[in-house]
Amino acid sequence: MSFHTIGIIARPGDRTPGAFHNLLNYLKNRQCEVLLEDNTALHQQESRYPAFDRAELCAKSDLIIVIGGDGTLLGTARQAVLYDTPILGINLGRLGFLVDISPEEMLQSLDHVFDGNYEVDSRSVLEACFVDENGSHTALAINDVVLHKWNTARLIEFETMIDGHYVEKQRSDGLIISTPTGSTAYALSGGGPLLHPALDAIALVPICPHTLSNRPIVIDGNAEITIKVCGDTPADQVRITCDGQDSLALPSEDKKFIIKRHKHSVRLIHPPGYDHFQILRNKLGWGNHHARK
Repeated sequence: MSFHTIGIIARPGDRTPGAFHNLLNYLKNRQCEVLLEDNTALHQQESRYPAFDRAELCAKSDLIIVIGGDGTLLGTARQAVLYDTPILGINLGRLGFLVDISPEEMLQSLDHVFDGNYEVDSRSVLEACFVDENGSHTALAINDVVLHKWNTARLIEFETMIDGHYVEKQRSDGLIISTPTGSTAYALSGGGPLLHPALDAIALVPICPHTLSNRPIVIDGNAEITIKVCGDTPADQVRITCDGQDSLALPSEDKKFIIKRHKHSVRLIHPPGYDHFQILRNKLGWGNHHARK
């Protein structure tokens, strides 16, 4: 696959202008058509290139290049997956599990990618669905869908079912429903397992459960999960959050929502030599000894 029409999304920040303009010059030399996200064009004061909102940018581009952190990429990916547009990330954030190319390595890495020497990394996506008086609603998540308490110090109570089979009723601060990609995010902080991104799996990680025997579980990636808030927990004391960015109120009537895998995956582009375990070693600080030769 070759890339000609390139969409750029850049997070505002002190380090962004240097990487942004280096990228523009590179793409000009490669004779690529450049499109900008409208907010990026505004913050970078760049008016030479067409600008679009994020959804239209993803629809018009062969490749989206994100300059920023994982949060910027996550917000982009929820739009890009709808158009099957691949994403490449330049890391100006902190951890950078998903945006794995440093600004110092950007030009060399782009040479590999635009010469056709790259790896495609497909990541599963979750969708959260519910119905209220205004109709049906769906929200997407690359990392996780989280049921969590809202405006209360009390625990919330809810039931979990998987593929129509009752699992349990629990009282806790909530539940993280995580993709393998999200296993290094909020689910990791909650004591969940690390899942390799290629696994066809979903992790359910309770948040501060009242029962110590309530442990994280890993289920098949095709499973359909139904969560129903019950007991004396009011709907307005609960929220559903996708990737820590999109927050949804629970329907007040049946207080129920469904999570399942979305029909499309997000495609991440990496330069050759991408190594998931090296990312884990670097970002999680695993040991200081040298690897065996």
